[in-house]
Parts: sequence; structure tokens; C-alpha cells
Amino acid sequence: MRRAGLSSVFVGVVLCVMLAGCGSTNTAETSVATPVENVDDPTSVEWPLVIASASLPAVTPVIEASSRQSPARIVTLATGAGELIAAMGAGDRVVGRDETSSAPQIEGAPIVTKAHQVFAEQVLALTPDLVIIDAATGPVEVLDQIRASGIRVETLPDTWTVADMAPRIDALGGYLGLSASNIALAQENLIPSVPNTSTEGPRVAFLYLRGPSSIYLLGGKGSGADALIEAAGGVDVGAEAGYEPFTPLTTEALIAAAPDVLLVMTEGLASVGGIDGLRALPGVAQTPAGASGRVIAVDDTVLLSFGARTGALIENLRAGLAR
Repeated sequence: MRRAGLSSVFVGVVLCVMLAGCGSTNTAETSVATPVENVDDPTSVEWPLVIASASLPAVTPVIEASSRQSPARIVTLATGAGELIAAMGAGDRVVGRDETSSAPQIEGAPIVTKAHQVFAEQVLALTPDLVIIDAATGPVEVLDQIRASGIRVETLPDTWTVADMAPRIDALGGYLGLSASNIALAQENLIPSVPNTSTEGPRVAFLYLRGPSSIYLLGGKGSGADALIEAAGGVDVGAEAGYEPFTPLTTEALIAAAPDVLLVMTEGLASVGGIDGLRALPGVAQTPAGASGRVIAVDDTVLLSFGARTGALIENLRAGLAR
């Protein structure tokens, strides 16, 4: 992960828990909120707003299934890549996936990762022609073992903004053997349009939480969440204040930022005991968002995936912030 100012050890901790809930409590044991079905009607939304993976539209292909047979067996381990592959008409080629991809076209493929950690035996048993990874995939020794077996391993570019989706789709299309016109079609249909950012929208703080590990971080510029907040018409207070991504949260910084809304991951919210536990964290109750309970919780596997459902996620966020 490209994260200036974070030590390699700290980055490792963040990678371990990000998107997969490593070290978090079981969300089934901690009530957070009921997912909202009609989020497109902002007047009907109750706080906290939960945007679950299942509440977003299912991935549908924007490209007809390719007749190319190579690569015929794909294991996709990069965050959000499995859903992009399904949307690009090659879901039937996916024989293994990571835990962040749940498109109907690939649900039959087994999950071979846990918290971005790959198990070589499970991958090799699938006899893939191609394994797709990103910078968060590891450990390196396992990836080297897969490469040593003669399997092709390709690394996708990182995505921390909506604009970063274009080179990712371009690279993925190349790995799939798609034509330039089909790659352009995928970019046109899968990359959401982002309006001019406003400096007058709701002020939003992205909090990355893992209660059992005592990890409480404030998202800053380049966290990925800042791009989503801005695309949804909000102002990321961490980025506005000039904080680096995933800066340790302090009471003073949070109170000074005065967010109107708090954005969290669902597993992170559950890990601190739900809304009551969140408001008990230092400084939270002293913010406008904490005092009023204005919290948006997004499924861990969706929030920072920048995949085929990112456009729908932004629309849901926009509807929530519109209140």
C-alpha cells in the first residue's frame, strides 16, 4: 500500500484488518442497524444508515461473454477485481476468488483468501492459468511459490480514486484478452461520473475502527474514502485538514474537524460495540455527527474496492448525505 508517513509495521497491521475484519468482533453478535432498502429516498432514511453489500444492485455484464479461451481458469485475489471480471463478461472463467467479490457470475468459485492472505495449496489445487493480485495480496513467499509453479501472476494497479479505475480496467482487460473497444466500453459503463467537488457539502469523517486491536484511525487525503466522499457531494474533513491517510485518531483533531456525518465500515462499527460504543470513543460525542447519531456504515468488502458496484455505492452515499 502506498502510504507516505506510515511505518511498514503499521501498514502491515492496517492491511491485515482492512476489508476482511481481521481481529474484529462477529457482526452477527453485535447489532448495528437494519440495512435500508429504499436509500434512494433520503427522507425515509433512519440513522444510522447501513449500506450492505446485498443492498447494492448485483453485478451485470456490460460486455458479452468473450469467445476467447485463454486464460480459461482465473483466480482473482485483487480487491474488487472479481466483480470487474464478471462485469467484463469473463465471470465464467473465474475458478477462485478473494473475499471482496460476490458477483452472481462467480459465486460458485471458492474463496481462497482470508484478510488478503493467500493459501498456496488452495490456489494451486484450482490449476489456474492466471492469478490476479494487487499490492495488498500476500504473503510474498506464497506468491513466489505460485509463480515458481509456472502459473502466470499479474499485478493490478492500485485504486484510491475513481480516476484510478481506468488504468485498472485497462490492465484487467489486457489480461483477459479483450479488444480495445471492449475495454473502452467497460470503462464507459463501470467508471462512475464524478461531479465537481463542493466545499459546501456535509462534512464527513471516515473513521477506521478495530476495537479489539485498539486501532482508531482518521482517514485523510489518499485513503480512498476521501474520493468517495467527494464524489457523493461531501467534504472529507481529514483531507481538508491535510492529514495523511489512516492517521491515528485524537480527541482534539476530531472535535476540531466537526464532522456532520461519520463514515465507518460495518465490521469496524460492530467491533466497538455499535453506535453506543462509537459515541463512547474520545471526542466522538462532542462532534455534530456523534451528538446526533448521523453515521453511515458501509460493508467492509465494498467501501474501498473501487469495483463494478462503486457507482451504486456513491449514489447510496449521496442519498444519505442529502439528508
